[in-house]
Amino acid sequence: MSDVQSSSIRFARGRGARLAYQVIGDGEPTIVSIPPMAQNIELAWQRPEIRRMLERFGRFSRFIHFDKRGTGCSDRTTSRVGVMDERVDDLRAVMDAEGVERAHLFGNSEGGPMAILFAVTYPDRVESLTLYGTTPVFVPPEASEERIRRWEQRRDELIRTWGTEDSSIVRDYAPSLASDPEFRSWHQWYERNSATSDAMRDLFDLLREMDVRDVLDQVAVPTLVIHRTDDPIIPVAVGREMAAAIPDARWFEQPGIDHFGYAGEVDGWMDEMERFITGEVTSPPVVSLRPHVRIVTLGRFGVVRDGIEIDAAEWGSRLARQLCKRLVVARGWPVTRDELMDLLWPGETDRAVLSARLSVQLSTVRRILGGGVVATRESVSLDLKEVSTDLEALFDASDDEAVVDAFTGEFLPEDVYEDWSGPMRDAARSRFATACRRLAESVLDENPDRAVALAQRLVDLDRYDDSAHRLLVGALLSTDDAGPARTAHARWAEAMAELDLEVPPLEDLKVS
Repeated sequence: MSDVQSSSIRFARGRGARLAYQVIGDGEPTIVSIPPMAQNIELAWQRPEIRRMLERFGRFSRFIHFDKRGTGCSDRTTSRVGVMDERVDDLRAVMDAEGVERAHLFGNSEGGPMAILFAVTYPDRVESLTLYGTTPVFVPPEASEERIRRWEQRRDELIRTWGTEDSSIVRDYAPSLASDPEFRSWHQWYERNSATSDAMRDLFDLLREMDVRDVLDQVAVPTLVIHRTDDPIIPVAVGREMAAAIPDARWFEQPGIDHFGYAGEVDGWMDEMERFITGEVTSPPVVSLRPHVRIVTLGRFGVVRDGIEIDAAEWGSRLARQLCKRLVVARGWPVTRDELMDLLWPGETDRAVLSARLSVQLSTVRRILGGGVVATRESVSLDLKEVSTDLEALFDASDDEAVVDAFTGEFLPEDVYEDWSGPMRDAARSRFATACRRLAESVLDENPDRAVALAQRLVDLDRYDDSAHRLLVGALLSTDDAGPARTAHARWAEAMAELDLEVPPLEDLKVS
């Protein structure tokens, strides 16, 4: 079998909308994955956590996944999110477009009820059913008023923060990845490209209507129910109850704190699913051949390896940390050994001794990063194909929103007085400030509170930024709350007075 990789986007024709799907792998069993709340099948490949899961599927099956109408790569502007009956027809449309007569269905999270309903409606087209982290009903009609009220409050909060830096999706749905600011920033961008906030409201409205409990005893195909013990979104007891209600269903419980299938330990449940569908486990494990390593430099310095931050004691010395930082600043370009020796041991001249010392420090950096360093006789560089950094994420961000999300603080604040860090600190600041100011100005009319938050970040970054103060005061005035505007104006005047500059009176400022 050829190496598994991302395939091109194909489209099936549903009623009134095109449905985007991908085919991964060429194995004998065909698995069709029913999407969760909202996703983007094209962008999902950017994250190694998701890629490894998809590649694993493609190694033992022909795996087909798609974006439901109104989300991801499927038609979004001309089609609202489909109701349950439409989704069942959409699944059939994807199977028909790819010439799939019968398939193993994989119902993930919110896709579970749809998979169950399809299996009951079209049993002749279903080989088996695997239900992962799901429930037959999300908001039971008989639930207490208090439970419904809490659910509605949570729904409104998720919709309000969807795709923003305040989004709690990663924290709530993938706790094991929540300490990774790069992943959080990426996922906020991914949310914006998976569904609009209006589509999310439609999705939650439809979620509330889902209830397939009455047909569980009609499921007549082999069924596997998978649930993580400490799933933070759908309690494991719900999964056990559902498995008990489906005739002859097989139950598999895996330890873990994540709701997203690709987060945390993956081999356990994927081994069980492969065994359930094919009778054996032959595909290699999901884990990568080398650790996923990310270097944090914005707001602080740290190295996160496979989701766990390296303790400072593991570095052994400050010199290895400084060496790693200097390589990050170079952004993959080579740094001469002479420059590194002068940085780490200023004033010492015995190159033979210093070369040996440098090799020792490089070995520490390699050990911490699991490799990730390219060294020649003349120079050393960071291998950005093996190691990711938040600095690269900042400069690679494709739009203002992504740049603002990626900037989590000053570049290497503990090295503010180091000459080698200054130019990169200024460049990171400038990229953030330009994007943040432009974004604040663009949202001022429709979302003044967001503009205030963005302008405040600019002021916090540089209290002598006159234009940032002006933007902040103007945004506060547009909220019709004079008190905070007066306070911000006073702080503006105080900062400018230190530069012997004056600011216009508050009453002379106008909201643009």
